[in-house]
Amino acid sequence: MKKKNVYVTLVAACSLFLAACGSSTTADEATKVSVGVVSEVEVDVWKDVKKRLEDKNIDLTIETFSDYPQVNLALADGSLDLNAFQHVAYLEDFNTSNDGEITPIGFTYVSPLGLYSDRIEDYNELSDGAEIALPNDVTNGGRGLLLLQALDLITLDESKGTNPTVNDITENPKNLKFVELDAAQIARSLQDVDAAIINTNYATDSGLNPKEDALYLDTDSISDVSEIYKNVIAARVEDKDNDIYKTVVEEYQTQETADLLDEISKGNDVPAWE
Repeated sequence: MKKKNVYVTLVAACSLFLAACGSSTTADEATKVSVGVVSEVEVDVWKDVKKRLEDKNIDLTIETFSDYPQVNLALADGSLDLNAFQHVAYLEDFNTSNDGEITPIGFTYVSPLGLYSDRIEDYNELSDGAEIALPNDVTNGGRGLLLLQALDLITLDESKGTNPTVNDITENPKNLKFVELDAAQIARSLQDVDAAIINTNYATDSGLNPKEDALYLDTDSISDVSEIYKNVIAARVEDKDNDIYKTVVEEYQTQETADLLDEISKGNDVPAWE
């Protein structure tokens, strides 16, 4: 009789165990993924992507940062799964400077770099010795100098390629002075200089409309804009083949995203995956 009771108890316990196992395997928990961004435009676009990813059982968390370096550092140390704020040139420079192992896993858009001023209405009005604010990181600063060269305001050493610095200026007929600042600070300093090179995300966040307010956008001559200035979704190298992250990229690279980019950026940001 005792043996029978033991048997019944074991059967009941196993049934409960199997039922528990069955409920855990049928539970369909969403996979959590975090992405770091910088501008409000990025946030608005990624919120839309987040909604669409819910249908694919991916729970996307969007984390906003105030400056560029911190987003890559957070990705590198594992605080983030992905980030989306930088172009290829900036990413390559970060990796070189920080022994980083971050890699692009998909293109997002090309964002113009612009020359702005509160004091003049045409770049030809820049006076001798005028002060121009310039991003102090190598890639955006270099791109800004190339923009000024395209306007025949300066001449650069051709051997420096896409990352020249102010030390590589070979001709400066107007004796322009350069004030190098963190890219995030330049829009707020526009009134303190004669003109400024400002990244589009910071320009729009400060209330500027690049197509209306810029004296010149480098994408006005799109053929002169190198592919290294295409913005990307980035991951750690060991995660570059992660299927979940690939799904995030695929959901970003859709017509819905292209339409939203056009709407939110007022036509300034151009899809780079097409």
